[in-house]
Amino acid sequence: MAIPRLRRYSGPAFLSYGFRPFFFLGSLYAALSILLWLPMYAGELQTHSLFVPVDWHIHEMLFGYLPAIVTGFLLTAIPNWTGRLPVQGLPLLALVVLWLAGRAAVFFSADIGWEAAAVIDGSFLLAVAAAAAREIVAGRNWRNLKVLLPLVVLASANGAFHIEAHVLGMSDISRRLGMAAAILLISLIGGRIIPSFTRNWLVRENPGRLPAPFDRFDIASIAISTVALGAWTIAPDNSASGLLMAVAAIAQASRLSRWAGERTLRDPLILILHLAYAFVPVGLALVSASIFLPAIPVAAGLHAFGAGAVGSMTIAVMTRATLGHTGRLLRAGRQTIIIFAAILIAASLRIVAAFVPYDGIVEVAGVAWAMAYAGFLLTHGVALTTAKRR
Repeated sequence: MAIPRLRRYSGPAFLSYGFRPFFFLGSLYAALSILLWLPMYAGELQTHSLFVPVDWHIHEMLFGYLPAIVTGFLLTAIPNWTGRLPVQGLPLLALVVLWLAGRAAVFFSADIGWEAAAVIDGSFLLAVAAAAAREIVAGRNWRNLKVLLPLVVLASANGAFHIEAHVLGMSDISRRLGMAAAILLISLIGGRIIPSFTRNWLVRENPGRLPAPFDRFDIASIAISTVALGAWTIAPDNSASGLLMAVAAIAQASRLSRWAGERTLRDPLILILHLAYAFVPVGLALVSASIFLPAIPVAAGLHAFGAGAVGSMTIAVMTRATLGHTGRLLRAGRQTIIIFAAILIAASLRIVAAFVPYDGIVEVAGVAWAMAYAGFLLTHGVALTTAKRR
């Protein structure tokens, strides 16, 4: 018998599926937090946070925005993986409130204390990891348990971030650990969905060479990247870390080349996934180069990871998932193409800004980022908040 997709549910559509509130609120926060960060970066605005401004920015991108989108994705994907019913209604609302409480706790940590902020903020990722583990185990979907590892690492990095910021005055290892977890999530999830979506489209629209199936090369690429990112997390200036990051960059670039991305130019919804993943080997290569070449700033690699891989991959996945799960056509209209262009411009300019000592580039990159996420909300906000089309 077919497994029912939803329980009987008469509440607001906004809480009928995990992707709806978390994609909506995550995108809104991505735009607003950068618009707050720009005057903070210029020294014209202060928060009530105990984090120094750059730590607030890093934390809210890695442990605020990203977990919202990952949660929306997992709460939507896991029912498909396990055949179990999705989290919706009041349990979903509880997760949303917990995420919002974390954002407020971090922003007002100077008022409530670092311990309270750490507990409130850290509770969200732990709750999501527990909910995901329960569903995967209950559905006996053992092969997808591996997705929980980077999620647990991300949660651990978040806790360490609060401790480091309190003890040392600024984060160090924890920010790199959080970034490493984010890149491994992209490597695992992206490595699953990108070749799958590409294969389906090519079979239907452009017969010929297809993406290589998942094999030992993919496993080796992920393993090499895990070791390299781990070494960089602990010893960011060590030449061995630099060599490992270089090998990982080559492996990830080779992995991407096996997915036939050059054959998807006619479908922006597929092409953007390949372009987004390309920031992974670019980031690995730039971080490696920064270890050996003083002229290469480490910030270039970090923003290739953050603004590039995380920013563009999440917006690509959100767009496709929103269209598919709300009954819309899987087609990129003009507005969607503009959104993709804006996020790619934002990421590229932020990398360039690491090399060019001109603050105006940072500001333009920030505005392009905010435009991308505001554009996502304007284009897909109605779909996220109303009932699915029949």
